[in-house]
Amino acid sequence: MATDALGLPSTGGGLMRYSDEYNSKLKFGPGVVIGMVVVVILFVLGLKIFY
Repeated sequence: MATDALGLPSTGGGLMRYSDEYNSKLKFGPGVVIGMVVVVILFVLGLKIFY
């Protein structure tokens, strides 16, 4: 009688280990990124209005 168990590999396949992630010296929170995007948008709009 055959068993129904399947030996599937893990989803990552061992290619990425979270302990081996690259740690950058520059870390920005989501609020800072959104703020920088808003500043760039306002800067571009200001250039279009005044030039």
